[in-house]
Amino acid sequence: MISIDPMANKIQIIDAGLGNISSVARMINKVGGTSSICSSPEEINLHGKIIIPGVGSFDHGLSMLYKHGFDNSFWESLKLNKAYILGICLGMHVLCLNSEEGKHPGLGLINAKVKKFRFEEDKNMKIPHMGWNVVRSTRENLLIPKSNEERRFYFVHSYHVVPNDPSITVGISDYGHKFCAAFQKNNIIGVQFHPEKSHRFGMALMKYFVTA
Repeated sequence: MISIDPMANKIQIIDAGLGNISSVARMINKVGGTSSICSSPEEINLHGKIIIPGVGSFDHGLSMLYKHGFDNSFWESLKLNKAYILGICLGMHVLCLNSEEGKHPGLGLINAKVKKFRFEEDKNMKIPHMGWNVVRSTRENLLIPKSNEERRFYFVHSYHVVPNDPSITVGISDYGHKFCAAFQKNNIIGVQFHPEKSHRFGMALMKYFVTA
C-alpha cells in the first residue's frame, strides 16, 4: 500500500470527551503503530491519519467536538489536505449529514443519513443491536479485504448509517435487515462496530489503517 505521510504509522486520536480513547490507543500500539491523543486542532497534523472514536448521542458528540475547537473550518482543512479520517461508531455518525437521534446537522463529510433501527413487533428484535456480528466486504477498500474468511466485529448501536450513494458502502452486516457496517469515500472512512473491542479481527483492521 502507498504511504500518505512520512509518519504514516502515527495515528492521531481526537479526544473530545467521547470515550474509548485509551482502548483505541492500546490497539494501535499493539499492531505496531504509535498514537497521539489530541484534544485541540493545533495538535493535529493535517496530512496525517486521524481517528474519531465515540460513544453516546449524536448532538452531544457534535457539541463536544465543537467545544474542543474542531469546527467546520478544521474539517474542511482535513479534506483539502486529504488526511485519512476514520470514524468509529458515533464517530462514523457525525461524519454524515444528520441523524434521527439529534437536531444538529452533522459534519457533512459523507452524503448519508443516520436512522434508527425499526422492526415489526413480530420480529422480536432488540434495540440496541449489541454483540458480535459478521461483516462482509462489498468492494475493495482500505480496511476490510474481500475474502472468503468470515470476519466478526463487536457492535453496540441503536442507529445505523444509510448512505444516499450506496456505492460508498464497503462492508455490510445483517440485523433484521442488511445495513451499512462500513463506508469509505476517498480518504473518509467509517465503521459502525468497535474494532478496539473486536479482538483479532479488530486488530487486523487497525493494522490495515496503521500501515496504509
